[in-house]
Amino acid sequence: MATMSIRGLDDKALTRLKRQAEQDGSSLNSLVLRLLQDTGVPVQLNALKKFDDLDTLAGTWSAKEAQAFERNTAAFAEVDAALWK
Repeated sequence: MATMSIRGLDDKALTRLKRQAEQDGSSLNSLVLRLLQDTGVPVQLNALKKFDDLDTLAGTWSAKEAQAFERNTAAFAEVDAALWK
Protein backbone atom coordinates (compact mmCIF):
# COMPACT_ATOMS: atom_id res chain seq x y z
CA MET A 1 0.00 0.00 0.00
CA ALA A 2 1.43 3.37 -0.98
CA THR A 3 1.92 6.45 1.14
CA MET A 4 1.54 9.90 -0.36
CA SER A 5 2.33 13.45 0.76
CA ILE A 6 0.48 16.43 -0.63
CA ARG A 7 2.54 19.57 -1.10
CA GLY A 8 1.17 23.01 -1.90
CA LEU A 9 -2.01 22.67 0.15
CA ASP A 10 -2.70 25.95 1.92
CA ASP A 11 -3.85 26.18 5.54
CA LYS A 12 -7.37 27.19 4.53
CA ALA A 13 -7.86 24.09 2.37
CA LEU A 14 -6.39 21.83 5.05
CA THR A 15 -8.71 23.35 7.64
CA ARG A 16 -11.71 22.68 5.38
CA LEU A 17 -10.66 19.08 4.84
CA LYS A 18 -10.13 18.50 8.56
CA ARG A 19 -13.50 20.07 9.35
CA GLN A 20 -15.23 17.85 6.76
CA ALA A 21 -13.52 14.73 8.15
CA GLU A 22 -14.61 15.68 11.67
CA GLN A 23 -18.20 16.24 10.52
CA ASP A 24 -18.14 12.84 8.80
CA GLY A 25 -16.70 11.21 11.91
CA SER A 26 -13.72 9.96 9.95
CA SER A 27 -10.01 10.52 9.67
CA LEU A 28 -8.48 12.92 7.19
CA ASN A 29 -6.98 9.94 5.38
CA SER A 30 -10.40 8.26 5.01
CA LEU A 31 -11.92 11.48 3.71
CA VAL A 32 -9.23 11.85 1.05
CA LEU A 33 -9.65 8.20 0.03
CA ARG A 34 -13.42 8.70 -0.31
CA LEU A 35 -12.88 11.86 -2.39
CA LEU A 36 -10.47 10.00 -4.65
CA GLN A 37 -12.92 7.12 -4.98
CA ASP A 38 -15.64 9.59 -5.96
CA THR A 39 -13.47 10.72 -8.88
CA GLY A 40 -13.10 7.14 -10.10
CA VAL A 41 -9.71 6.35 -8.57
CA PRO A 42 -9.76 2.72 -7.38
CA VAL A 43 -9.40 2.47 -3.61
CA GLN A 44 -9.10 -0.67 -1.50
CA LEU A 45 -12.50 -1.16 0.12
CA ASN A 46 -11.08 -2.21 3.49
CA ALA A 47 -9.16 1.09 3.60
CA LEU A 48 -12.50 2.89 3.96
CA LYS A 49 -14.07 0.48 6.42
CA LYS A 50 -14.47 1.93 9.90
CA PHE A 51 -13.58 -0.47 12.70
CA ASP A 52 -14.53 -0.14 16.34
CA ASP A 53 -12.76 -3.25 17.54
CA LEU A 54 -9.45 -5.06 17.27
CA ASP A 55 -10.71 -8.13 15.41
CA THR A 56 -8.41 -7.53 12.46
CA LEU A 57 -5.41 -7.78 14.79
CA ALA A 58 -6.42 -11.06 16.43
CA GLY A 59 -4.02 -13.85 15.65
CA THR A 60 -1.61 -11.71 13.65
CA TRP A 61 1.36 -11.95 16.03
CA SER A 62 3.90 -14.69 15.76
CA ALA A 63 4.74 -16.66 18.91
CA LYS A 64 8.00 -14.70 19.15
CA GLU A 65 6.15 -11.36 18.95
CA ALA A 66 3.62 -12.48 21.58
CA GLN A 67 6.43 -13.52 23.93
CA ALA A 68 8.18 -10.18 23.42
CA PHE A 69 4.94 -8.36 24.22
CA GLU A 70 4.42 -10.40 27.40
CA ARG A 71 8.02 -9.79 28.45
CA ASN A 72 7.85 -6.05 27.76
CA THR A 73 4.52 -5.53 29.54
CA ALA A 74 5.10 -7.81 32.55
CA ALA A 75 5.90 -4.81 34.75
CA PHE A 76 2.34 -3.54 34.28
CA ALA A 77 1.02 -6.50 36.29
CA GLU A 78 3.22 -5.72 39.31
CA VAL A 79 1.53 -3.97 42.23
CA ASP A 80 3.52 -1.41 44.19
CA ALA A 81 2.36 -2.08 47.73
CA ALA A 82 3.63 1.33 48.88
CA LEU A 83 1.09 3.04 46.66
CA TRP A 84 -1.83 1.12 48.22
CA LYS A 85 -1.39 1.96 51.90
